Amino acid sequence: MGAWLHERLSESVDVPGFLGDARFVYETGAPVFGRDPYRPHTFVWFHRDLADEVVVPGPIHLIYRDERIVVIDKPPFLSTIPRGRHVVQSVVVRLRAQLGLPELSPLHRLDRVTSGLLILATERRWRGGYQSMFQRGEVGKTYRALAPLRPGLELPVTVRNHLATRLGQWQGEVVPDAPANAETLIELESEQGDQGSYRLSPRTGRTHQLRMHMLGLGIPITDDPLYPVVLDVPVHDFQRPLQLLASELSFTDPIDGGVRQFESVRRLPLLGEGVGALGA
Repeated sequence: MGAWLHERLSESVDVPGFLGDARFVYETGAPVFGRDPYRPHTFVWFHRDLADEVVVPGPIHLIYRDERIVVIDKPPFLSTIPRGRHVVQSVVVRLRAQLGLPELSPLHRLDRVTSGLLILATERRWRGGYQSMFQRGEVGKTYRALAPLRPGLELPVTVRNHLATRLGQWQGEVVPDAPANAETLIELESEQGDQGSYRLSPRTGRTHQLRMHMLGLGIPITDDPLYPVVLDVPVHDFQRPLQLLASELSFTDPIDGGVRQFESVRRLPLLGEGVGALGA
């Protein structure tokens, strides 16, 4: 088994060190020893060491917490869940450790570059009722965004179209003549020079829906790294956050029937930060 592991993993893992520390285990949990006879059709489990990650700046504000849910206000550039190069630097991993809630999990998603309100379930047993609430469209969501002013654009307007994403492509696309699967009410709240502050009320939750609907009106959200064009922005460049904020959430609690209303403590414009320090 030791020779097989060395052949398969020596370029990425310290195989002798992992064997010596009993970090390879069989499905039973028993350690793998280098001198064990080779066992075909056998699973071997191990955990890689995590690389140092650049710390994402900005606090996670705790908005609300009870037995069942946690509501937080997420800074830009922080992933909701661990994925790719962002493991420790994700809402779930940070808060599981900070709040002592090992089963904490998100009930919906925010893009890594989007800021604002996010609801998480404290334990697995609470997920079903709250996730069904999102699936049925029973959660009121309000976003705020900064974007250019466009003379002649009549607002408010409701945008309806069919949005789709393709594997391997960063940007989504509008599918002409297909049944609408995305709907957003867009209103102008105020003007700040050549920028407008817009209120966005999505009725659906498609990937990049708000960003694509704003682009379709000719007013792409300020500092968007994907729309209208994909920008080559380093993943650890925190200086120009997307000016999109999940600012309000409201719903009737499916467990106790209470009315829940939450508001972000952040305000537009969202300010950028310098490059964070290495750490866990």
